[in-house]
Amino acid sequence: MAKPGNKIIQAKLVLLGDMGTGKTSLVLRFVKGQFFNHQEPTIGAAFFTQILSLTEATVKFDIWDTAGQERYHSLAPMYYRGAAAAVVVYDISTKDTFVRAKKWVEELQRQGNLSMVMALVANKSDLESNREVDAEKGEEFAQENGMFYMETSARTADNINELFYEIAKRLAKTCPSKPNAMSLNNEDQGRRRSFCCLG
Repeated sequence: MAKPGNKIIQAKLVLLGDMGTGKTSLVLRFVKGQFFNHQEPTIGAAFFTQILSLTEATVKFDIWDTAGQERYHSLAPMYYRGAAAAVVVYDISTKDTFVRAKKWVEELQRQGNLSMVMALVANKSDLESNREVDAEKGEEFAQENGMFYMETSARTADNINELFYEIAKRLAKTCPSKPNAMSLNNEDQGRRRSFCCLG
Protein backbone atom coordinates (compact mmCIF):
# COMPACT_ATOMS: atom_id res chain seq x y z
CA MET A 1 0.00 0.00 0.00
CA ALA A 2 1.32 3.44 -0.90
CA LYS A 3 2.09 5.73 2.00
CA PRO A 4 0.26 9.09 1.88
CA GLY A 5 2.47 11.76 0.34
CA ASN A 6 4.99 9.19 -0.87
CA LYS A 7 6.03 9.42 -4.50
CA ILE A 8 4.78 6.56 -6.68
CA ILE A 9 7.04 5.00 -9.30
CA GLN A 10 5.63 2.68 -11.96
CA ALA A 11 8.62 0.63 -13.13
CA LYS A 12 8.91 -1.93 -15.90
CA LEU A 13 11.42 -4.61 -14.90
CA VAL A 14 12.68 -7.36 -17.20
CA LEU A 15 14.47 -10.61 -16.33
CA LEU A 16 16.90 -11.97 -18.91
CA GLY A 17 19.14 -15.02 -18.99
CA ASP A 18 19.47 -18.57 -20.24
CA MET A 19 16.84 -21.24 -19.82
CA GLY A 20 17.19 -23.02 -16.50
CA THR A 21 18.90 -20.19 -14.62
CA GLY A 22 15.89 -19.75 -12.34
CA LYS A 23 14.37 -16.49 -13.57
CA THR A 24 10.79 -17.66 -13.06
CA SER A 25 11.67 -19.17 -9.69
CA LEU A 26 13.18 -15.82 -8.58
CA VAL A 27 10.01 -13.96 -9.52
CA LEU A 28 7.65 -16.53 -8.03
CA ARG A 29 9.61 -16.47 -4.77
CA PHE A 30 9.46 -12.65 -4.70
CA VAL A 31 5.84 -12.17 -5.78
CA LYS A 32 4.14 -15.22 -4.25
CA GLY A 33 6.66 -16.65 -1.79
CA GLN A 34 6.60 -19.93 -3.71
CA PHE A 35 9.25 -22.32 -5.00
CA PHE A 36 8.72 -25.40 -7.17
CA ASN A 37 11.45 -28.00 -7.69
CA HIS A 38 10.31 -28.58 -11.27
CA GLN A 39 9.38 -25.30 -12.97
CA GLU A 40 8.10 -25.56 -16.55
CA PRO A 41 10.06 -23.42 -19.06
CA THR A 42 8.53 -20.02 -19.82
CA ILE A 43 7.06 -19.70 -23.31
CA GLY A 44 7.58 -16.20 -24.71
CA ALA A 45 7.26 -14.26 -21.45
CA ALA A 46 5.29 -14.21 -18.23
CA PHE A 47 3.98 -11.09 -16.50
CA PHE A 48 3.85 -10.36 -12.77
CA THR A 49 3.22 -7.28 -10.63
CA GLN A 50 4.42 -6.41 -7.15
CA ILE A 51 4.43 -3.27 -5.00
CA LEU A 52 7.24 -2.33 -2.62
CA SER A 53 6.86 0.52 -0.15
CA LEU A 54 10.09 2.24 0.78
CA THR A 55 10.61 5.28 2.97
CA GLU A 56 11.39 7.40 -0.10
CA ALA A 57 8.85 5.97 -2.58
CA THR A 58 6.32 3.31 -3.42
CA VAL A 59 7.51 1.26 -6.39
CA LYS A 60 4.98 -0.60 -8.52
CA PHE A 61 6.86 -3.24 -10.49
CA ASP A 62 5.58 -4.54 -13.82
CA ILE A 63 7.80 -7.62 -14.14
CA TRP A 64 8.43 -9.35 -17.46
CA ASP A 65 9.99 -12.79 -17.06
CA THR A 66 11.37 -13.66 -20.50
CA ALA A 67 11.88 -17.14 -21.92
CA GLY A 68 15.48 -18.30 -21.91
CA GLN A 69 15.31 -20.54 -24.96
CA GLU A 70 17.25 -19.26 -27.97
CA ARG A 71 14.20 -19.52 -30.24
CA TYR A 72 12.53 -16.72 -28.21
CA HIS A 73 15.56 -14.42 -28.22
CA SER A 74 14.17 -12.24 -31.02
CA LEU A 75 11.20 -11.35 -28.78
CA ALA A 76 13.38 -10.00 -25.96
CA PRO A 77 13.70 -6.39 -27.25
CA MET A 78 9.92 -6.11 -27.07
CA TYR A 79 10.16 -6.72 -23.31
CA TYR A 80 13.29 -4.74 -22.38
CA ARG A 81 12.45 -1.70 -24.52
CA GLY A 82 11.44 1.08 -22.15
CA ALA A 83 12.34 -0.94 -19.05
CA ALA A 84 13.48 1.01 -16.00
CA ALA A 85 15.35 -2.03 -14.64
CA ALA A 86 16.85 -5.28 -15.88
CA VAL A 87 17.91 -8.35 -13.95
CA VAL A 88 20.37 -10.51 -15.88
CA VAL A 89 20.48 -13.97 -14.31
CA TYR A 90 23.00 -16.79 -14.52
CA ASP A 91 23.38 -20.10 -12.70
CA ILE A 92 26.55 -20.31 -10.56
CA SER A 93 26.82 -24.03 -11.36
CA THR A 94 26.86 -23.60 -15.16
CA LYS A 95 29.63 -21.49 -16.71
CA ASP A 96 27.86 -21.26 -20.09
CA THR A 97 25.02 -19.29 -18.48
CA PHE A 98 27.54 -16.69 -17.27
CA VAL A 99 28.97 -16.35 -20.79
CA ARG A 100 25.43 -15.87 -22.11
CA ALA A 101 24.63 -13.35 -19.34
CA LYS A 102 27.54 -11.22 -20.56
CA LYS A 103 25.98 -11.19 -24.04
CA TRP A 104 22.63 -10.06 -22.57
CA VAL A 105 24.41 -7.19 -20.81
CA GLU A 106 26.12 -6.14 -24.06
CA GLU A 107 22.76 -6.21 -25.85
CA LEU A 108 21.10 -4.12 -23.14
CA GLN A 109 23.92 -1.58 -23.31
CA ARG A 110 23.50 -1.29 -27.09
CA GLN A 111 19.72 -1.24 -27.29
CA GLY A 112 18.26 -0.66 -23.83
CA ASN A 113 17.35 2.41 -21.82
CA LEU A 114 20.57 4.33 -21.00
CA SER A 115 19.47 5.10 -17.44
CA MET A 116 18.30 1.54 -16.74
CA VAL A 117 19.10 0.07 -13.32
CA MET A 118 20.86 -3.23 -14.03
CA ALA A 119 21.57 -6.13 -11.71
CA LEU A 120 23.74 -9.15 -12.40
CA VAL A 121 22.31 -12.03 -10.42
CA ALA A 122 24.24 -15.21 -9.66
CA ASN A 123 21.38 -17.57 -8.87
CA LYS A 124 21.34 -21.01 -7.27
CA SER A 125 23.78 -20.09 -4.51
CA ASP A 126 22.49 -23.19 -2.71
CA LEU A 127 24.53 -25.22 -5.25
CA GLU A 128 27.86 -23.96 -3.86
CA SER A 129 29.46 -27.43 -4.09
CA ASN A 130 28.83 -27.41 -7.88
CA ARG A 131 30.00 -23.82 -8.45
CA GLU A 132 31.62 -23.17 -11.85
CA VAL A 133 31.61 -19.34 -11.72
CA ASP A 134 33.53 -17.62 -8.92
CA ALA A 135 31.74 -14.76 -7.19
CA GLU A 136 34.74 -12.51 -7.92
CA LYS A 137 34.22 -12.93 -11.69
CA GLY A 138 30.59 -11.92 -11.41
CA GLU A 139 31.34 -8.97 -9.14
CA GLU A 140 34.12 -7.76 -11.43
CA PHE A 141 31.98 -7.98 -14.55
CA ALA A 142 29.09 -6.18 -12.84
CA GLN A 143 31.36 -3.39 -11.60
CA GLU A 144 32.96 -2.93 -15.03
CA ASN A 145 29.49 -2.57 -16.57
CA GLY A 146 27.83 -0.22 -14.08
CA MET A 147 25.65 -2.93 -12.55
CA PHE A 148 25.24 -4.19 -9.03
CA TYR A 149 25.90 -7.85 -8.23
CA MET A 150 24.00 -10.18 -5.96
CA GLU A 151 24.01 -13.92 -5.29
CA THR A 152 20.58 -15.43 -4.73
CA SER A 153 18.81 -18.73 -4.21
CA ALA A 154 15.16 -19.05 -5.14
CA ARG A 155 15.12 -22.44 -3.40
CA THR A 156 16.16 -21.02 0.01
CA ALA A 157 14.85 -17.46 -0.64
CA ASP A 158 18.35 -16.12 0.07
CA ASN A 159 18.68 -12.47 -1.07
CA ILE A 160 15.48 -12.54 -3.16
CA ASN A 161 13.71 -9.69 -1.36
CA GLU A 162 17.03 -7.85 -0.95
CA LEU A 163 17.51 -7.93 -4.73
CA PHE A 164 14.19 -6.28 -5.49
CA TYR A 165 14.49 -3.80 -2.61
CA GLU A 166 17.90 -2.72 -3.92
CA ILE A 167 16.43 -2.19 -7.38
CA ALA A 168 13.52 -0.21 -5.86
CA LYS A 169 15.91 1.99 -3.86
CA ARG A 170 17.97 2.76 -6.94
CA LEU A 171 14.84 3.53 -8.95
CA ALA A 172 13.60 5.85 -6.20
CA LYS A 173 16.80 7.88 -6.59
CA THR A 174 16.67 8.10 -10.38
CA CYS A 175 13.04 7.92 -11.55
CA PRO A 176 10.51 10.71 -11.57
CA SER A 177 7.34 9.99 -9.66
CA LYS A 178 4.09 9.10 -11.36
CA PRO A 179 1.65 11.98 -11.04
CA ASN A 180 -1.17 11.10 -8.65
CA ALA A 181 -3.55 13.77 -9.96
CA MET A 182 -4.59 15.01 -13.38
CA SER A 183 -3.56 18.50 -14.45
CA LEU A 184 -6.28 20.55 -16.12
CA ASN A 185 -4.09 23.33 -17.48
CA ASN A 186 -2.22 23.15 -20.79
CA GLU A 187 1.30 24.08 -19.68
CA ASP A 188 2.50 20.45 -19.56
CA GLN A 189 0.93 19.44 -22.85
CA GLY A 190 4.13 19.67 -24.91
CA ARG A 191 6.08 17.69 -22.32
CA ARG A 192 3.48 14.93 -22.22
CA ARG A 193 3.59 14.61 -25.98
CA SER A 194 7.35 14.07 -25.94
CA PHE A 195 6.95 11.01 -23.69
CA CYS A 196 3.96 9.49 -25.48
CA CYS A 197 5.88 6.75 -27.22
CA LEU A 198 8.32 5.67 -24.52
CA GLY A 199 7.92 2.32 -22.82
